Amino acid sequence: MASISASSSSSSILCSHDFATKKASSRCCSTHRIRNSLSDSSTIGIRCSSIKLWNPLIRDFNGRSRRGSGFRCAAVDPSVVPSALLFDCDGVLVDTEKDGHRVSFNDTFAEKELGVTWDVDLYGELLKIGGGKERMTAYFNETGWPEKAPKGEQERKDFIASLHKRKTELFMVLIEKKLLPLRPGVAKLIDQAFAKDVKVAVCSTSNEKAVSAIVSFLLGAERAAKIQIFAGDVVPRKKPDPAIYVLAATTLGVEPSRCVVVEDSGIGLAAAKAAGMTCIVTKSGYTADEDFANADAVFDCIGDPPEERFDLAFCSSLLQKQYA
Repeated sequence: MASISASSSSSSILCSHDFATKKASSRCCSTHRIRNSLSDSSTIGIRCSSIKLWNPLIRDFNGRSRRGSGFRCAAVDPSVVPSALLFDCDGVLVDTEKDGHRVSFNDTFAEKELGVTWDVDLYGELLKIGGGKERMTAYFNETGWPEKAPKGEQERKDFIASLHKRKTELFMVLIEKKLLPLRPGVAKLIDQAFAKDVKVAVCSTSNEKAVSAIVSFLLGAERAAKIQIFAGDVVPRKKPDPAIYVLAATTLGVEPSRCVVVEDSGIGLAAAKAAGMTCIVTKSGYTADEDFANADAVFDCIGDPPEERFDLAFCSSLLQKQYA
């Protein structure tokens, strides 16, 4: 870990970074102190253990692990905070895909005796398609429809909808039993946003009931009451189309440029950037090797202290350059 701290008699900033290439996880393990004159009297903490980090606080970064003092931190204006913090659900709030959604799809296929099983690798490929109904339709169109599936186009749509409804029911059982935990740092970052009157929403291609269950059961009723959910078929086109993020900004009454999105996938990143928003990626099990060159920052998770990767102050720092 390369730890950088800048301090003066009137203010200080702490930035912790772990840098690595796209394929490796090489880490820097030295400490550097940079002293300069800062006029702001506040103390701002930024902890950001990063896999690959693109943001206005870091200069001369070419994707290589660095050892030395080639990084520059600047004070964050405390008045510049996001208007809204928007989270994807699966892979961001909870790492649900492999042991949650995939298992529920397979249990549904088994119940209906379709003779279909999605293994771990296959499901990873299918995740490139946003939306569970769309995923099943694309798979059956490619491999052939099960014998028990109807032949007509509308009947097949209804068949897919019924499969997805049952899959969602099975998935919700997993969530209600809390068999899939929140990812580190999620509750912390949401609480920091509430403390600063930053609006919080979840924007997902998953079924609205499944997303609501995750928010309610894992984040708790008090937080859930303050979080708006945009999910499932609330928009006609799913990620990588930006429609869901555009809808969120419009509904919340905020400018897209003042929104910070937390995503875990390439299609989610594409949707956020197309909506004109800042996007931080927290990689998940299925997305570790995806290309996130267009992201504003990339981490392995949000993280809780003492393993915190970033906080709301870091999110604010990404917006700072727009108002410098």
